[in-house]
Amino acid sequence: MGEILGVGVTHFPGLMLTDDYMGTFLDRTLNSERVPEAMKDSKSWPEPMRRELAANRDGRAAAEHRRRLVAGFAKVRQALDAFAPDFVLIWGDDQYENFREDGVPSFCVFALDHVESRPFARGAAAEYGNIWGEPRDAVVATQGHPAAASYLAAGLLKADFDVSYAYRMRYENGLPHAFINTILFLDYERRGFPYPVVPFHVNCYGSSVIAKRGSSAHLTGGADPHAVDPPGPNPGRCFDIGAAVARIVADSPWRVALVASSSWSHAFLTEKNHWLYPDTASDRARFDELASGKLARWRELTTPEIEDAGQQEFLNWVCLGGAMQALGREAEIVDYVESYIFNSDKCFALFRPNGR
Repeated sequence: MGEILGVGVTHFPGLMLTDDYMGTFLDRTLNSERVPEAMKDSKSWPEPMRRELAANRDGRAAAEHRRRLVAGFAKVRQALDAFAPDFVLIWGDDQYENFREDGVPSFCVFALDHVESRPFARGAAAEYGNIWGEPRDAVVATQGHPAAASYLAAGLLKADFDVSYAYRMRYENGLPHAFINTILFLDYERRGFPYPVVPFHVNCYGSSVIAKRGSSAHLTGGADPHAVDPPGPNPGRCFDIGAAVARIVADSPWRVALVASSSWSHAFLTEKNHWLYPDTASDRARFDELASGKLARWRELTTPEIEDAGQQEFLNWVCLGGAMQALGREAEIVDYVESYIFNSDKCFALFRPNGR
């Protein structure tokens, strides 16, 4: 019988940058014509946001944000090494990277032998550099586990989950950032990441994945801000597929770490906050459900609730919630990190076997 470790982390791209550049997204948002002029005045912002911004004038807020995230990843990595999985499954989203106009599945299991990624060749890391001083064209090699991925995809199809599967990545930079950032941050100290990885794509962005290029193109240009794509899978379906994954893996011969990778609400997705700061109230509600063992509540969330809160990426955690609910696990909270100026709230959690 398989053994399972549950893990929840973030793949916040800002952690890859130096403290000076971690919070630059807010500056770019303030330059957007879609943000009302009145809201560009900091006097219109919530008081905690103004305090955090003031604390970051000398870099203190960025340094503290990094300290907590790095400490969260270190504790998770310690648990991962102690568990010694045969492979690590990562639930992650795709932001117009591997899946574009030629096809966007709700779910896709990647049965990769290996993949070479260039995580510093795009986005802010290409523009500003990275915290490790790696060259822009640096290659990070990751081993896959095609036998386990194929076993999992077959089991899900037999259980009437119409998942896609793939044997290679189409993305020119290798693993999409939700997956490669998770690996990089779990190896923040650059000691190496020896575990094979099974990427499990979840179409979290749904109505924004093509129309908004799965990110902030509706604010920074390059996309029609009024266009809408079909929705992604609803939270109930994500919860159920997570439960099915847990049952299939528990019936397998492998030791598996099931990892949900995402921040929670994102400023650039939260229209009601004029895309300036995340929906902290909704994130606190999700955190209370996590901490009190009420994961079943996540199955009852709706797509409109998720999109209103800017919590699209939280669907990765909903998959993990379904898996842990099926196993009867309770969360060990590693840390919960709120931020108004660093784009998103983040959480770290472990679900250990037998509570260990």
